Amino acid sequence: MNSVVLRAVARTMTPVLLQLSLVLLVRGHNAPGGGFVGGLMTSAALILYLIAYGTGTVRRLVRVSPMKLMAMGLAVTLGTAALPLVTGQPFLRSAWTELSLPWGGHLALGTPMLFDVGVYLVVVGATLGFILALAEGEGSEGGGKEDL
Repeated sequence: MNSVVLRAVARTMTPVLLQLSLVLLVRGHNAPGGGFVGGLMTSAALILYLIAYGTGTVRRLVRVSPMKLMAMGLAVTLGTAALPLVTGQPFLRSAWTELSLPWGGHLALGTPMLFDVGVYLVVVGATLGFILALAEGEGSEGGGKEDL
């Protein structure tokens, strides 16, 4: 599609949608959101960009293949889930630590956030891979009943 308005909207809204996806990711442990919803929002932003600029531009923008994103996400998720087994704790047990901030106060960090980051990467990789495969296969020959 070659629409000036669509390109302007995509160029303006993609960074906003990506920031919103990070907000959804970070707040997901204590409020609605999390890795799944944040990953879907990231994919929606990249799909908007894909419609406006094409698959090649999105592949250059992401720089990592969707399969690698899924593999990294799965490794982070499984690593976070299995980490408690090292200390004799049950699988998927959350671990928390508190950091003192230089300006006062404390910051609580836990493994649920890492788990959400892994889910986020898996969702982005899966949806982006699926959409890119559909978009790149759109121009190919075939599509008849014989191909099923």
